[in-house]
Amino acid sequence: MSLTVLNLESARFDCTFGRGCEGICCRNGRPPIYAEEARTIDEHLHRILPLLRPDARAAVTREGYLSGRRKAGQRMARVVGGWCVFFNRGCALHQLGAGEGAPFRYKPSICAVFPLAKDQRGRWYVRQKGYKGEIWDLPCLDPSSSAVAAAESLQQEKRLVEEWEESSVLTSR
Repeated sequence: MSLTVLNLESARFDCTFGRGCEGICCRNGRPPIYAEEARTIDEHLHRILPLLRPDARAAVTREGYLSGRRKAGQRMARVVGGWCVFFNRGCALHQLGAGEGAPFRYKPSICAVFPLAKDQRGRWYVRQKGYKGEIWDLPCLDPSSSAVAAAESLQQEKRLVEEWEESSVLTSR
């Protein structure tokens, strides 16, 4: 299966985390967390907690990692100190998975495939400034800030979506 991404050939994207970007996409980040993702996080929370910032660890221990807010019908990750609860000089969930050779294993799906997103008609596209009314003003979403073709930089994310769609993981999302 080859995933169709509407603007893949014209989009530009280069994640510069650790090369000038300090994870601004996680600033006030509240990704929706689906039930199966929450089960995975819950199962491994004892391994995740030591990777969190001290204030985030305390909040998760006291109140849990899910907030009362909802997006797309799903509960959202809690924000502590202005950052996603899982952010600690990068994503703690990514760090845990990467240590096992699977960086996306524990991440919420919306984070794992960023900046890929589905439109209202269920079609995939690359989030870009000026495309489909994108309002998030991140440098990485501004095509004028990168010469890197999204078709090159998003191969791993595209493969992940293809795998999920083949296994029906994303059919309801």
